[in-house]
Formats: sequence, structure tokens, C-alpha cells
Amino acid sequence: MKHIKISDASMKQISEDFSLSFKEKIELSRLLDRLGVDVIELEGVTNARIDLLRIKSISAAVTESCIAVPVGFDAENIETVWSALKEAKRARLQVAAPTSAVQIEYLFRKKPDALIEDIRAAVSHCAALSPDVEFIAEDATRSDDALLTLALKTAIEAGATTVTLADTAGAMLPSELAEFIERQYAALPALKQVTLGISTYNTISLAEASAVAAITAGAEQITAAAYPIALASLPNLARILDAKSDALGAACGIRTTQLSKITEQIDRMCHPAKHHVSARGGEDGTDGLYLTAHDGMEAVILAAAGLGYELSEEDGAKVYNSFLEIAERKERVGLKELDAIVASSAMQVPPTYKLDTYVITSGNTISATAHIKLTKNGSSVEGVYIGDGSIDAAFRAIEQITGCHYELDDFQLRAVTEGREAMGQTVVKLRSGGKVYSGQGISTDIVGAGIQAYLNALNKIIYEETVE
Repeated sequence: MKHIKISDASMKQISEDFSLSFKEKIELSRLLDRLGVDVIELEGVTNARIDLLRIKSISAAVTESCIAVPVGFDAENIETVWSALKEAKRARLQVAAPTSAVQIEYLFRKKPDALIEDIRAAVSHCAALSPDVEFIAEDATRSDDALLTLALKTAIEAGATTVTLADTAGAMLPSELAEFIERQYAALPALKQVTLGISTYNTISLAEASAVAAITAGAEQITAAAYPIALASLPNLARILDAKSDALGAACGIRTTQLSKITEQIDRMCHPAKHHVSARGGEDGTDGLYLTAHDGMEAVILAAAGLGYELSEEDGAKVYNSFLEIAERKERVGLKELDAIVASSAMQVPPTYKLDTYVITSGNTISATAHIKLTKNGSSVEGVYIGDGSIDAAFRAIEQITGCHYELDDFQLRAVTEGREAMGQTVVKLRSGGKVYSGQGISTDIVGAGIQAYLNALNKIIYEETVE
């Protein structure tokens, strides 16, 4: 009986409905490994520091499945990906290229001859590093037959061990896809020397039926997804192969006894707001989502992840304890309040920069000017900046002093006491390397509170970069 490899692309083909934190991606990989998935496809490397750590962590967590990561056409990217992936027990490099005229023109932006040469160079480089290399022909079903055959032939000769044809449009009937595969085998006998994979999209709700038709036509690997996105459903496909293995003469290694339990876990993990955080409308600034004292630590950590925070186990416990103190005193805790809790509770670090003095000059006839003096390791450093308002001038002056610029993801201000001398609380969120760092400041002076919050977040970034 023929073994059909199942390649899960849930993480690589993330839909707009959800995103996963660093820890959730590791947990998803563990679940797929336990399920018996042959290949787990990851996203490629765009931010080396963050993405390489993610690939290494997943590689260490997975014990049975093959870890596949896409690479670019440049040698540097290939080497960078392999430096992290080579630690996996089973590793695969993926080279994907558009083969239809539409995608070559609008996505690749090169002539077909250049495409072929890039495929040859990239696959050859990958094959020199890894014994398992996959070439993916994107939009293959809408490609010119001659060009597709040449691309596949080039990839196989360069060392590809798996060749995947993607029906990206998802518009073929099952019978049409079967005929398409038979044509490829007839045009290129060398396809029988490698594993032929098929990636079917569910545009007209025939992804699983088309995958089964592909298997009958000779496909040996199917790209699917455990989480319901545009690809063929892994749970549905596994059940079909389990029920019809004799008729198809094919079976997969998915552990169907654990299928329902694990896919339910994956579904819950990918829908934190739906399953873990109370979703009720309100007029109290909660944006429709809030937590109550009945929500557990997992719900609080998932809600924080939805705000962009990747909390360590220690920070998660601190945030949850602070959350409980608030939740015991009030009926609901909104996401903005959770933001403030994370800012004040998580990742308290030794301050690299401390505020010494600040002078802000502003008015309706002059531009706002900030003169900031900080201390770093006992030494005084200062900067002056003219900005668009007092807060902007202050933050720009700090950037001038530190020589660091980070994206300001959010700035929140609210009063925590009443009266003329009300205390103002600010939360500043800075984004660095794909992660969000928050800081909190409290003062009767709004600008002073903002500066303290900015420095709080900045010190967290600097501390983490120094530790790494």
C-alpha cells in the first residue's frame, strides 16, 4: 500500500483571521508532531534574529516530523535558513517559484529564462546543504506546459527530491487535476524518480476531492492544513484516507484516534478571543473584549499575546497575579487595562537609562522644544530636539541621546485620580524585531509620565538585546 505524506502548511499559510505567538507556534508544532504529520512547513526568514530563534526552537521541540522552511533565491538567505534548520532531526529546504505567466510577470518580475536559471542555482545550493529539497511550482495548473516541464526538469536535475504542483487558483475539478498530473508524468518521465506533491486550494470547495483524485493519478504527498484555511483540510483528508485506504491503495500516517482531540486543541489555540476571552460589548473602553476574575492564567496570557506581547513563564505569572488583584475589585478588566498591567508587571529590568531632568518649552506661537538629560552608567548624556508637540519633541530627544529609533506602536494616556492635581498614567508601546515592549509612567505631569513610560519600554529592549 502506498504511503501518502501529509505536509501541514498551517503556519506558512496563516489566514488573516488569526496570528500565533512565538510560544503558540512551538506548541502547534508539537501537536502536529504528535498527530503524525510527515512535514511541518514553517514561514521563511525575514527577521534573522527572531525567525532563526523560532526555527531552532521548533526544530528542538519536534521529534518525528520533518521541518520544512522556504528559502529565497539568494545564497545568503539559503545559508541563513540552513544555519538554524540543520539542527532539526529531519530538515527540508523549500524553493518556491511562480510558473504561470501571470505570476512570473507580476510577482517574479523577470523573464522565464532568468526564472529557470534562478531555480537551478537555488535548488543546487540547497541540495549541497540538505539531502531533502522540495521544489514548489506555484500556480502550476495555469502554467504553460512547456515552461512548467522545463522548470520541473531543471529542479530535479539540480537535486530536488520532492516536486510539488500547486493548484493555487483552486479552480480545477478533481478529474481535471488528475488529467493534469497524468500529463506531467507523460511529459517528464523523471517525475517518477522523485516524490510528487500536490497543493490544492479550496476556492470552489473541492480541495479534498481534488487531493484524492491527485492520489489516484500518482501523487505521493498532499499539502494540507490542520487549521481551516484555504488549503485542503488535514482532518477531512485523514478521515477519507482512513476510510477508503483499501479502495485507493494508499494510506497516511495521521493518528486518527487522536485527530479530534488534537485538532480541537489547535482550533482553540488559534481562536484565543473566541474560546478564552469573554467577548461582550461594553461602553467602558473595553472595545467589546474584556476579562473577568473567572478567566484563568491561560486566557490572560492569550489576551496579552493578542496585544502583541510574548510573555515568559515568569512574566506571565506576574501579569496574572496583578490581573487578579484588579479583577477582584472590579467586574471587568478591559484590554487597555491589561496593557497597563503588562507594562507595570512584566519584565522589570535594571534601567540602562535614567531620567535626570527635562525642560519642555511650548506655546501657540513657538515650536515645542525638549531638553532631556539622562544618566547612563553614572554618566550624564543630554539632547535637544524641536518636535511636533511636547511629547514628540521629548521622544525625539531621547532617540537623539540613545542613537536608537524604534517604532512607536501605541501611546495611551488616562487619569488615575481626579481633581486639579490628578495623576496621569501613560503606557508607551515600542516595537522592535517584531516584538512589542511596553512601559508605564505615572505623574501629575503628562509629559513627565510619557518620558518615564518611554524610558521604561526602551530599557526593556536594550536589556533583552544585551542579554541575547
